Amino acid sequence: MEITKSLSFFILAGLCEIGGGYLIWLWLREGKSIWIAAMGALILVLYGIIPTLQPANFGRVYAAYGGVFIVLSIIWGWQVDKISPDRFDIIGGFVAIIGVFVIMYWPR
Repeated sequence: MEITKSLSFFILAGLCEIGGGYLIWLWLREGKSIWIAAMGALILVLYGIIPTLQPANFGRVYAAYGGVFIVLSIIWGWQVDKISPDRFDIIGGFVAIIGVFVIMYWPR
């Protein structure tokens, strides 16, 4: 149950980081409203808060989060930007997610 809760925090943080960054991107690169940027900034603040709910120390959480971010970014590109991942994206994502499990959940 703790692993499920921890993974949920990682996924929520990743969606906040990618989603908030995407809204900033839309404002700066595609000329969307400043309100889109403000919403992105607020979501990015939430991204900064969510990892504090993890049970591990800062360095371990952020190291493992990097792997989750990689996988979520591949999925975001596929679903939002309509860029299909190639086999190397999939292999890299798989390697990254294995790293998450080793860093966060391997028995110590």
